[in-house]
Amino acid sequence: MKVEFVLGGLNCAHCAGIIEEKVKKMEGVDSASLNFVNKKLIANIKENENVTEQIGYIRNIIDTTEPGLKIEVLGQGIENNSDRESKSESCSCSSSCSSSCSSCSTEADKSNSSIFRVENEEKLKIISIAVAIILSLSAYVFKSVLENEIVANALFVVAYLVAGYEVLGDAIRNIFKGKLMDENFLMSVATIGALIIGEYPEAVGVMVFYSIGELLESQAVSKSRKDIESLMNIKPDVANLLVDGEIVQVSPESVNIGDIIVVRVGEKVPLDGKVIKGNSMFDTSAITGESVLKSIKIGERVLSGVINKKSVVTVEVEKLMKDSTVSRILDMVENATSKKSKTENFISVFAKYYTPIVVSLALLLAIAPTLILGEPFSKWAYRGLVFLVVSCPCALVLSIPLTYFSGIGISSKNGILVKGSNYLEALRKVNTVVLDKTGTITKGTFEVSNVVLSDGVTEREIFEYAGIAESRSTHPIAISIVKYASGILEIDEIVDEKNMTEYEEISSHGVKMVYEGKKILVGNYRLMQKFGISYSESENSSTKVHVAVDGLYLGCIEISDEIKAGIAETIDKLKNIGIERVVMLTGDTGLVAKEVSDIAGLDEYHANLLPVDKVNLLEQIIESNGGKGNVAFIGDGINDAPVIARSDVGISMGGMGSDAAIEASDVVFMTDEISKMPIAIRIAKFTSKISWQNIFLAMGIKIIVLILSVFGLANMWLAIFADVGVAVLAVLNSLRVLNGDYR
Repeated sequence: MKVEFVLGGLNCAHCAGIIEEKVKKMEGVDSASLNFVNKKLIANIKENENVTEQIGYIRNIIDTTEPGLKIEVLGQGIENNSDRESKSESCSCSSSCSSSCSSCSTEADKSNSSIFRVENEEKLKIISIAVAIILSLSAYVFKSVLENEIVANALFVVAYLVAGYEVLGDAIRNIFKGKLMDENFLMSVATIGALIIGEYPEAVGVMVFYSIGELLESQAVSKSRKDIESLMNIKPDVANLLVDGEIVQVSPESVNIGDIIVVRVGEKVPLDGKVIKGNSMFDTSAITGESVLKSIKIGERVLSGVINKKSVVTVEVEKLMKDSTVSRILDMVENATSKKSKTENFISVFAKYYTPIVVSLALLLAIAPTLILGEPFSKWAYRGLVFLVVSCPCALVLSIPLTYFSGIGISSKNGILVKGSNYLEALRKVNTVVLDKTGTITKGTFEVSNVVLSDGVTEREIFEYAGIAESRSTHPIAISIVKYASGILEIDEIVDEKNMTEYEEISSHGVKMVYEGKKILVGNYRLMQKFGISYSESENSSTKVHVAVDGLYLGCIEISDEIKAGIAETIDKLKNIGIERVVMLTGDTGLVAKEVSDIAGLDEYHANLLPVDKVNLLEQIIESNGGKGNVAFIGDGINDAPVIARSDVGISMGGMGSDAAIEASDVVFMTDEISKMPIAIRIAKFTSKISWQNIFLAMGIKIIVLILSVFGLANMWLAIFADVGVAVLAVLNSLRVLNGDYR
């Protein structure tokens, strides 16, 4: 059972990682992931486990790891106990706290009291910093002008306590919990050590600089959260439900399938449905990433999350809120953090060992020269303290997950749903793109373009049998034939189910049925060959549908499918960003495949393929790629699901694509356009670029400062910059992902 915990006040990235690891290791939990950006922990509790008991264990882990959070539990059949809070006075953020510990409730609790409390805490911190600075300046006056070192030192100590009372308090609490590797403890040891060896101004300055850095870091993280949340602000708040001719505003979750809702101008469509009254223009950019308004008329589907821009429409609801487009998007994006990239996993493992190793080296640096070489202890103790301050990996632990989540967020803004950071990373390495034809390269909107009749057969006769056979099928080609047949026969219903004694859809062949005692075959050339029917077809690029009745061949219906606009330009863009090979796989004939391939500018194509043939060919393409890069497959139909699942990166169309294909895919294009592919790859590459920039920035500066500290060329001011300052720069750099132009 999936249970969600909303952790109000979670502002410590490292604490979030600790909570996630502890919950993952629980015997009663299958899997767990914590999204630091939206402060949500998702735990999948094993079957046959006591859910209430497991929730209690998880609450305890959260409370002991990061006290002071407001915990809200969400899940089917679970009472929402959002009023419960840990009774601890403040959190015990560890070495990667993204904001001051006392302000951990900055954003998650959106109630007025919480916001008021947070604002007061931030104001108090600013006041304490200001007072500490004033006291420090006064101390300098007493020391330099009045030459009263005792008063000066006393003022420095008071300034130190004013600036660092929160850090010191949290460090003391953490000692009793056995947490000796968090940032509060390390900062306390370093600055108290500076006081002991007589470096009063530096101890105060470091604590003040640290507090200022934490405030800036908190603001940077807050901005990133707001930016990402704004991308995800697509869920409508209310639905205008039509009840007995009156409009009643209700929650979208309470609306049922078949209910009628009214969408006014300027409102978001709350649920997926079909327009039954009115025509309008809709802004679909929040779902598809396309800024061009889309016209939707009576009888056409409209997706939740799009905005009505022209006139009032009435919609018949076709999906519940939990199954609607907007819910699926939010669910995919929120759950994307459970599938971490290799870079994120590396940083998580790295952080576990980095801090203890550097702390050990700091201790060795402080003691060894004195014991072995007889050097002055104060000199090397100071260098060891500087070394100690640099040991916190907060810049990496905070910025790398934030970078990837920003990449997933901006992808969603562009109508591209990436189901995990690992798939975003995999997209970056794609060098071969394999495409389905129908609905991917072509529009998938079929029309009857020609009819070739056998001698003595009329057009009415062939469409009567073809219409009967295809009446049950939902395939686009079948729908186009039934539509055309209905026009010729001038009737809405061309088949009586009572007269149908046998019906079978043969995959990749067509339909075999018995109607009024007659055996009807409607399908491609494979179907004719399977049943030994002699057939003929013209040499052109149309899709051929053959019709036979009681073993006699009636003729061939030719179906045309238009190639989507801009396909050739998209293929060129793919080539320009490093895609080496673009391949099309289709079940259509060679003539059709060649014409489409030539127009689109593909490198190669394979025709006359069954679903199993597509899988085998894809495996051959992956093998021939030799591990030089990843192979992506883009498809839309239910027959594409096995190929999508087999590829390195499976991509489906979210507009007209089947649910099976979308479920099997790693990436979903919310428009049925492969023009999203170059955008997706650019986002993936830029996200990876930013993450590695942050790694080199953080580790580069830390290593330089560590080396300088060994030779006595770095002071604590520089060490604090290498810790908090670099974290601020890394977070700000992560925000560049949200502001990039990927078109």
